[in-house]
Amino acid sequence: MQIETRKQIANLTSNILNPFLVSLVLILLLSFESTSSILDALKWSLILTAVGILPVFSVIIYLVQTGGLDSIFTHAREQRTKLYLLTGVCIIVSGIILLHFGAPLMLVASFITALIEILVFISINLWWKISVHTAFIAALVTILVILYGPIAAVSAVLLPLIAWARIKLASLTSSSNYWCSSGKFNCSYGLLFLRSGLSPVFQNRVESTCQPNYDEDR
Repeated sequence: MQIETRKQIANLTSNILNPFLVSLVLILLLSFESTSSILDALKWSLILTAVGILPVFSVIIYLVQTGGLDSIFTHAREQRTKLYLLTGVCIIVSGIILLHFGAPLMLVASFITALIEILVFISINLWWKISVHTAFIAALVTILVILYGPIAAVSAVLLPLIAWARIKLASLTSSSNYWCSSGKFNCSYGLLFLRSGLSPVFQNRVESTCQPNYDEDR
């Protein structure tokens, strides 16, 4: 009974904290932080969701229904490569759209970072399974801390939770390989977002903090 309950909790956790929902949250966060108006933020959010998320999700649903995949979040490592390639294509198209229409630098840099990470996904996937769920949560936690400060570090509790859920649900032949590849990837994911995708945030915050307040001097 306890085993069944744990599996249900793991399944619920995995479904709620899935890469598609986390991607949507990331897009919304970055769009609202990088634009000066709500309309612009909504515009970029809708465009990036339509180009970057919906095509991948639609193809996955189609493949599941036609037997091309065993599930939406497939456990079979061999089935993941084509999904990573499709995601990479969507990211490239999104990046072209961002550049063409003059999107904020933060959004462009973040999608370049995402493309690099997809290449890392593909490379690791040749030998080991990696937790995409855990990697996306790691990115979310990193961005939350950057945007909202130390108080957002409480979101880090999601990392062991989603890692436990994926371990509980996934059919893994070697949990040590799983943990090794996921851990290394999550570190690089956070660092890349920190250095490339969100460096403008740090620059703006530092400049606003260091800028003297002339009103007070008067």
